[in-house]
Amino acid sequence: VSFLGAGSCLETLEKGKPLIVVINEKLMNNHQLELAKQLHKDGHVLYCNCSALVETLRSMELSALKPFPPGQPEKFALFLDQVFGIQ
Repeated sequence: VSFLGAGSCLETLEKGKPLIVVINEKLMNNHQLELAKQLHKDGHVLYCNCSALVETLRSMELSALKPFPPGQPEKFALFLDQVFGIQ
């Protein structure tokens, strides 16, 4: 169980751990909800707000979560090389 800081969330998923993220609805126009919804839609996390945490813990099916795919930093590096014209 974690708050939905992007760094904390992605580090946990990259380690292959099941994750329930708790969004802070009062933080910066509820921006955490967008990331939580997408990661949930992709099957990687469960999410809730503070008031629903106990119910989420009671009803969770962690076995239904999908592993988060590993990053591919070499693709990003190649993209940057192309953008900046580096050979």
